[in-house]
Amino acid sequence: MHRRHFLQASAAAALAPWAQLQALAETTTGADYKAIVCLFLFGGNDANNWLVPTDGRYSGYQRARPNLALAQSSLRPLAFSNASGYGLHPAWAGVQGLVNAGQASFVANIGPLMVPTTQAQWRARSVPLPANLFSHSDQQGAWQSATVDAPGRSGWGGRLLERSVAEGSANRGYAALSVAGGNLWEAGDRGLTPYRVSSSGRFGFDFYQPSGSDPLSQAVAATLVEARGDPFEQTWLNVMGRALDTQRVLASALANQSLSTPFPDTGLGRQLRTVAQLVAARGALGLSRQCFFASIGGFDTHGDDQLQRQNELFTEIDGAVTAFHAALTAMGLAQQVCLFTASDFGRNLPSNGAGTDHGWGSHQLVVGGPVPGGRLLGRFPTLEVGGPDDAGQGVWIPTTAPDQLGAELARWFGTDAAALAAVFPRAAQFDRIAGWA
Repeated sequence: MHRRHFLQASAAAALAPWAQLQALAETTTGADYKAIVCLFLFGGNDANNWLVPTDGRYSGYQRARPNLALAQSSLRPLAFSNASGYGLHPAWAGVQGLVNAGQASFVANIGPLMVPTTQAQWRARSVPLPANLFSHSDQQGAWQSATVDAPGRSGWGGRLLERSVAEGSANRGYAALSVAGGNLWEAGDRGLTPYRVSSSGRFGFDFYQPSGSDPLSQAVAATLVEARGDPFEQTWLNVMGRALDTQRVLASALANQSLSTPFPDTGLGRQLRTVAQLVAARGALGLSRQCFFASIGGFDTHGDDQLQRQNELFTEIDGAVTAFHAALTAMGLAQQVCLFTASDFGRNLPSNGAGTDHGWGSHQLVVGGPVPGGRLLGRFPTLEVGGPDDAGQGVWIPTTAPDQLGAELARWFGTDAAALAAVFPRAAQFDRIAGWA
């Protein structure tokens, strides 16, 4: 970074006193509050064993993966309002209840696309395709950034927030909160970065106690307000000061936020419990739009433990998501907070002899918010190697893009057409998700 950029950053920070962050002068209108939660399943979830046909198509599914196919009798039946003949992996008891109660839906065969792509176009390479398909890091970036032709520098959640929360807002720093560390999805193209909160609800610096009377905390506070001649040093102090102010405000906002809903004592259970507490603190934080990022890993199931591993992961997610929805319902916010899942990619239908290999299109869960519940959204692929949706070896060519899902959520956020085009540059290439409207 050039010296003049540091000088400009220092001057800007000096014009925004840290005390403004504590003022919390903005008022959140409860009825207008909306939040999006991205739950990322790192590693590439094999959704062929998540949402399974239970009608005549089951036999083709079973033939393609004899050592991995779930017993037809074990599948949890789904009462989609617009489709029949589907069941869930047996670990999803809670989500089965949400779907059948009209509180959740599945988006079928969704994955990164540049433009709508047919099998013939894929084979001829006659349309632009996402860069580095089947690569974990590239496809994670494609999902989170909605820019699949080049490495993403910002995420669509961050870009959406920057166009939904007024620039200069004293509380804008709390709009993007992550309980799963750094992520691209919440990074904006105008400087917004996610603030990290641990899954235990702790955040900031352990050595520093907001408004603490201990000598170390007082020394830190005194150091931060000293004027420095060196622009690099001053910029660092400004950044540190803003981080500590954010810690102070969040600690105050969460101090009295207790939940009556029990959450499972799992990694994801603790993450979503913290998100629920942060949602409960929305009034104190003074925002009407927020995004949250949570995650769980372990889905890169090439080996012979796929059935056991996936059952463990699905059990953890089902318990956490069900508790999260129950907590939102208790707060009266189930229709104001939307959780969606995402993953690097799907996996191919045939077994590799042990597990499954990297795919492309997959199925994702969407809960609450504006979701038309109890539906199968998009188009389910033909589960046939060599069939019309096969890119090769049972890898599904997506029929819905993440841009389409994101655009639906952006419209719900109240994003206008110009902002929507900035957040999702390719949204105009796609129709709305089948079954959503």
